[in-house]
Parts: sequence; C-alpha cells; structure tokens
Amino acid sequence: MKIKICGMTNVEDADVAVRAGADALGFVMYRNSPRWVEPAVARAIIAGLPPFVSAVGVFVNEEAERVRALMDECGFALAQLHGDESALYCQNLGRPVLKALRLKDRGTFLALAEFQGRANVRGFLIDAFSDQAYGGTGQTVDWAVAHEAARSAPIILAGGLNPTNVAEAVQAVRPYGVDVSSGVEKSPGKKDPDKVKAFIEAARLVPV
Repeated sequence: MKIKICGMTNVEDADVAVRAGADALGFVMYRNSPRWVEPAVARAIIAGLPPFVSAVGVFVNEEAERVRALMDECGFALAQLHGDESALYCQNLGRPVLKALRLKDRGTFLALAEFQGRANVRGFLIDAFSDQAYGGTGQTVDWAVAHEAARSAPIILAGGLNPTNVAEAVQAVRPYGVDVSSGVEKSPGKKDPDKVKAFIEAARLVPV
C-alpha cells in the first residue's frame, strides 16, 4: 500500500510525513489552492528528502511548458494533473503523469479508458467530484465505483480520507495507494503530526 501525503508547504510537515512512513509527498503548484507552495520552498524541501520518498508536483490546467519547467526546477518525479487535461496533453507532456479523475459517476470510466495506454500515464488518482474546487475538498468518493476502477487500472484513492476511515476505504476499494491532504490538517497547508501518523498506521493495517 503506497501512501501519499499531499499539500506540503513546509519542511516540518515533510519531516513528520517521512518519519511516519509516507512513500510520496505532494506539492501543489496551483496558485488558487490554499495549499499552494512557492517553487523555491518546494525545491528546498525536496532536496532534503531521502532517496525512496517521491516528490509529486500537483498541477491544474497549466501550460505544458510550465509544468516541465517546474518539474525540472523543483525535482518532481511525477506530475499529478488534477484539472481538465486531455489524454493528448498527457501524451505530449514528456514527463511521467498521474492523472487525477474526479469521480462523479460510472461515466468516469469512459475517461479512464481514454487515458489508459497513453505514453507517460503511469496511473490514476480518483478524487471526489466538486464543481467548487479541483481537489482538497474533503468530500468522499463512491467506494464501490472506485473499486471497479481499481480492478482495471492502478489507482490512488483520494477524497475525504482521514485516520478514521482510511482502513475501511482500503478494504472496500483495494487501491494501489491512498492520498490525503485535508484529512490530516490543522488548517489548509498545515499538517497535524498526530493525524499524519495515525493515517499512515491505519492505512498499513489492511493486508494487501
């Protein structure tokens, strides 16, 4: 079970997540997000990460040239595309991609199929649909539908996860990994160390 802690804005939170056993950390490059982090700050945090913790840049409808530049500047191993990016955009980006799909209904499977097999698309992040934001809303997804997605592609489950429900979610969906942001925060962009530790411990409890 891979675990990604998203919305990193400071080195203290990154240290907590790494020590607790996170496999990946997410850094939001979308300026309209309350969890946006300056590229220079992200770069400094990433420079101090141990070798087996991945850094993921989160982008929303950003120009491909800008995504490539920020990935190189900050040291992101993966681009999480959390907006309305097309399959062709992903294919032409020239960087490893985790494509986020906001799960509204089973029609999301049509979108998943469109992206599968495209060069650069390494997997999918399934998040809750909201017409108010592109993520970090704390809303949960339909786990039954997410389970169907997990049977056809490697998915990272997000959307409303927290230390209390993550074990149940993993049991129901059987994803490749889980992603959390607001569910382990004191406030947007500031993590609660106890919640981070509890989340990772709970996620690891479920046999895979």
